Amino acid sequence: MRLYTVSDLHVDYSENLEWVRSLAAEDYSADRLILAGDITDNLELLASVLSGFVAAFRSVHFVPGNHELWVDRDTYACSLEKFEAVLALCRELGVHVDPYHDEKLSVLPLFSWYDFSFGEPGSYLRRAWRDFRACEWPEHLADTRELSEYFLQKNLPNLQVENEFVVSFSHFLPRIDVMPPRIPEKRRKVYPVLGSERLGEQVRQLKPDIHIYGHSHVNQHIELEGTTYINNAYAYPREDRIARKALHCVAEL
Repeated sequence: MRLYTVSDLHVDYSENLEWVRSLAAEDYSADRLILAGDITDNLELLASVLSGFVAAFRSVHFVPGNHELWVDRDTYACSLEKFEAVLALCRELGVHVDPYHDEKLSVLPLFSWYDFSFGEPGSYLRRAWRDFRACEWPEHLADTRELSEYFLQKNLPNLQVENEFVVSFSHFLPRIDVMPPRIPEKRRKVYPVLGSERLGEQVRQLKPDIHIYGHSHVNQHIELEGTTYINNAYAYPREDRIARKALHCVAEL
């Protein structure tokens, strides 16, 4: 059994969707797939893509990204309502959005949001970052830090898991030092919306063998404090230098 991962498929782009559809021709019936968010904000298209993966793989594991929670193009009252709708859709399709365990393997989705612990957003980022316009939150979660904590609280019952091999995954980055030092300073303006140090604390408490994340579109494979951190983003069509553009096998069990 092989464990694959990919994130940030962004299938609203026809080139990306074509690649996803091509996977149906391969035999992954003995393998598991972790999807670390940002497939599409269109739930009809999301259902179609996830159904294809469910048909191709032994199991599919998913955590929503920020794009899944955009509501500026649909009828959901707020992004929290859409978050629950995404989870319900996944469970209906047989996609794992809850912790999964067998005799040797545990796969744990960790919900999260950014909280500006990687830095305060500047005026340019506040104008340009689409989440600030496309997401709507209930009044009690209007503060970004409170919103992040809301999602992190959902992870607390699952941070004591022990198994022969433990893999956790999130959409957002659990620590900023997974970003390669080669990133130019002008590209670091987005760092405040990449992830959460509190999420990183949860990962360190869990101590998984592997933690998979997405969101940054910068592929990475780095070991820190005994955990291997992996980002395998498919990314936007033009981002062929920083993304692998392929499934990545992270373990064979």
